[in-house]
Amino acid sequence: MKRDYYEVLGVSKNATQDEIKSAFRKLAKKYHPDVCKDPDGAEKFKEAQEAYAVLSNETERAKYDKYGHNAFSGNAGGGSTGGYDFSGFDFSSIFDDLFGGNDFSSFNFGMGGFGRNSRNNKRRGSDLVYNLKIDFLDAAYGAEKDITLDVVDTCSNCNGEGGFDKTTCSTCGGRGVVRTESRTILGTIMTNSPCRDCGGTGYTFRTVCPECRGKGKIKQRKTYTVNVPKGINTGEQVRMSGKGEAGLNGGPNGDLYIEFEVKPHQLYKREDDDLYIEMPVTITDLVLGTSKTINTLDGKIELKIPASSQAGDTLRVKGKGMPNVHTGRYGDLYVILKLVLPNRLTKSQKDLFNELSKTELDDNEAFRKFDKLNK
Repeated sequence: MKRDYYEVLGVSKNATQDEIKSAFRKLAKKYHPDVCKDPDGAEKFKEAQEAYAVLSNETERAKYDKYGHNAFSGNAGGGSTGGYDFSGFDFSSIFDDLFGGNDFSSFNFGMGGFGRNSRNNKRRGSDLVYNLKIDFLDAAYGAEKDITLDVVDTCSNCNGEGGFDKTTCSTCGGRGVVRTESRTILGTIMTNSPCRDCGGTGYTFRTVCPECRGKGKIKQRKTYTVNVPKGINTGEQVRMSGKGEAGLNGGPNGDLYIEFEVKPHQLYKREDDDLYIEMPVTITDLVLGTSKTINTLDGKIELKIPASSQAGDTLRVKGKGMPNVHTGRYGDLYVILKLVLPNRLTKSQKDLFNELSKTELDDNEAFRKFDKLNK
């Protein structure tokens, strides 16, 4: 008994075409024989193909909604006998649409020979990832960087064909497969296998291209200019469309992904879009208060340190952090006050500290709390 097509795809009977397409895409990726090792994976893949072939066609779907599987068994009047007729259904075009030219259509499972020769299908080229190290200030202000890498590209000598004077393969007659017959105790078994002479393409060349040696591709060294966005952070990527490896049989090129690694800065420490710096201050800076000139990404500013500040206090400067790579809005700058004591004192300085030590300075809450716990 065949399962309900809606149940196979896991959608409701009111599902839109986009929902049906999305459901089939997930099942095709899950159960495709290249990736699925389950014993019943091939059968589930075939089942999903059949369900999608019917439900993606509004006319056939209407028949199915009215008569169920009988719509294609001859019991509903006007339907084809022996089940749904897949002989005119081009699954390869469906897979090209769903998976961007990647070949998922080479398995027809005896459903009427609907697919094209998978060897000749358009295939999208592979994506590439390039790790680019940049300085902190390049990430802050944006920059242009030239990169050089080896890319598998279409052979310009033969335009990606692999040779010259293309002719139909005499062994397979252009089909790309050869059929062999073997006799067993169970009877005669017919087996289709890729043609060894043409590699399954259905054609050969009188002259093989000397540049690519028949592969249609050749490795070339290329230089690209990368635009570094303002605010980019380590681990983030930029996509350069069509700069990856060449596709097969006229398929589109893959993409090049630039993955950034931002070198640390000696002064600034970054957390998301905020920046942190430690600024050395003296004890008099903290006690009496003062102003300090500091550099930000947006120029110099005067930072006011309030009187009676404590070591480790953090002062916030709004909008002086890093720009957000997506929105362009700036984070904040946080200045941490780091107390630095003198290594050596002059005699007059020592006298001043001795005089200061005679005054009462231990009325702070921290002193009282410590004395209480200490007792």
